[in-house]
Amino acid sequence: MKMNRHSVALALAVAACKTAAPAPEAAAPQALPVTGGFQSAWLDRSVDPCDDFFHFACGGWLKSTPIPPDQTRWGSFDVLREKNTERLRELLEADAAGKGDPADPFTQKLGDFYGACMDEAAIEKTADAELAALLAPIDGVKDAASLEKVVAKLHAGGVRASAGGRGLVSPLFFFGEQQDLKDATLVIGDVDQSGLGLPDREYYRKTDPKSQALQTAYRSHIEASFALAGEKPEQAKADADAVYAFEKTLAEASQDRVFRRDPKNVYHRLELAGLVKAAPGFDWAAYLKDLGHPDVTQLNVDAPEFVAKIGELATQEKPETLRAYLRWNVISGAESALSMKFVDEDFKFVAQLTGQKELSPRWKRCVRSTDGALGFALGQAFVRKYYGAQGKAMSQQQIGAIEAAMRADLETLPWMDEATRKEGLLKLGKVFNKVGYPAEPRDYTKLGVARASYVGNRFAGIAFEHERELAKIGKPVDRGEWDMTPPTVNAYYNPSLNEMVFPAGILQPPFFNREAGADVNFGAIGVVMGHELTHGFDDEGAKFDGDGNLRDWFSPAALAEFNKRGECVAKQFDGYVAVDDVHVNGHLTEGENIADLGGVQLALKAARAARAGKTVPLSDGFSADQQVFLGFAQVWCGSRRDETARVLAATDPHAPPEWRVNGPLSNTPAFAEAFQCKAGAKLVRPEAERCQIW
Repeated sequence: MKMNRHSVALALAVAACKTAAPAPEAAAPQALPVTGGFQSAWLDRSVDPCDDFFHFACGGWLKSTPIPPDQTRWGSFDVLREKNTERLRELLEADAAGKGDPADPFTQKLGDFYGACMDEAAIEKTADAELAALLAPIDGVKDAASLEKVVAKLHAGGVRASAGGRGLVSPLFFFGEQQDLKDATLVIGDVDQSGLGLPDREYYRKTDPKSQALQTAYRSHIEASFALAGEKPEQAKADADAVYAFEKTLAEASQDRVFRRDPKNVYHRLELAGLVKAAPGFDWAAYLKDLGHPDVTQLNVDAPEFVAKIGELATQEKPETLRAYLRWNVISGAESALSMKFVDEDFKFVAQLTGQKELSPRWKRCVRSTDGALGFALGQAFVRKYYGAQGKAMSQQQIGAIEAAMRADLETLPWMDEATRKEGLLKLGKVFNKVGYPAEPRDYTKLGVARASYVGNRFAGIAFEHERELAKIGKPVDRGEWDMTPPTVNAYYNPSLNEMVFPAGILQPPFFNREAGADVNFGAIGVVMGHELTHGFDDEGAKFDGDGNLRDWFSPAALAEFNKRGECVAKQFDGYVAVDDVHVNGHLTEGENIADLGGVQLALKAARAARAGKTVPLSDGFSADQQVFLGFAQVWCGSRRDETARVLAATDPHAPPEWRVNGPLSNTPAFAEAFQCKAGAKLVRPEAERCQIW
């Protein structure tokens, strides 16, 4: 899938959160050890695999592995992510002590960034004054012209607010770069909706008791944060109410997530002249000049109605409301890097939103923050120590097997006509794979890092990356660039580049294990690879051709058939419960569910082809096909807090782990055959109801 702000990667990461006070570092519960092959100890053999394969494959894991108090969810992805975080800690502590690998050109910057984050005593002394300096320019906002200048300053300075502990958002609106969806060779400017402090626009619109309680908690959080920043109680309350009302106005003008899944709905080449016409109240030309990019004229506007509202607000909103809103964005973006009184307040709200019980230790937060700012520099040492040429070669071989399975599938799909089949095979032949780490290291020479200022470093890192991206506008696309750092436990497909990317961080047990049998590996990382490849042919990928251009290459008849089959998947997942009374959104998760279904089919076909003519011995009584399905299910072993499950149900295009396993398997006759499931079992959907695409 596309790795940008319009969609998320294979496994959505919950943002690291903050806490009220540093808790003693008790030993966190860990998953049962990962050795070779699937994990027999993770099984719960009391569960019928034909009724609930997720709990059959993961029940033992779930019973023995509670969610650690500093986590909002815990699963195979998280266990590996924590392991990689510990590895990065070792590297960064050496950098901070001046003992980094001399082969790394940016070891000093890495050490200074991490060291500044770890120096809590210095932060307590200086951070409040740094916050006051960041807030000072906002006092000059008195009209639309002064608003433009301050917004440009904040954007250029890397100020990003925290979206309820779940990522960063740009004040008022987003401006950046993107590959032109209809000319994949060109990078253009992009204006998009942003500016909400809650995770999604629906959080401002819902009126049920739980939503109203969270809205009240958010307003209280804003009020308390303003008070910590020096406002008197009555002013803090008034400003908090004004900020919430302003954000609610932005939410009402924002597009919803299902609508944004169709790339055609977020592509409007208005250019600078069209943007000015759509939102005349905001001086866009002056903004680009103040941002340092006055020559940008080629622009996509994702959400024209939203930018029109920005134009109205710039001229019609009260200046005091605009100032309060911008102050809140600065405070929210800086809060987790400030003194503990701010960190305490920040975590208080995040805990209400996500259910997180305790703060992650400071070292974990500092590792993640450093990786966020200098991840490609940090990744070089990680790759040298924990990933090698052999692992990369084995990974590439397995990807080739998955692609061969897709080719065989495309050549025989009964519902696909010949014209569409020809286009699909052409696109498959152009898929580019990136495995392990980038061929060229990223240059951080221009990123300034000071050992004495963590909050300054945080914003400097964001500003550096933002400027690096803006510098691409008007230039040819760099097809060698990566969107994920090498230590990342994730993977993605980018339709505009028609590429799959598998960082070194995920190419490790339990996803990829050189000591495991081939069938388990095909079930684990093979399904991940098949998942990403299927994204090139799902309801979004089907709109991009082999060169990455937004172009309908399905014939009308094939597209109608595909959409009918996709609707079957959406309807199926609409019936699943995410948590309590909240159902999975079948249309929000449709693309990911299609990719999961495709990934399972491709991995099984590739595994069977790899063992053709060979006799595979049973492993703990399980056949080769059964091992594929166990390898698949066990990468999704995990649980999440109820509060986090509610957030993800509203924002995550992926279904909960239980349904990512049971959903596609219920549509897979080979699964029922492998486990000798009888008609009427819960995971044996009648043929008339079965969703079949690949």
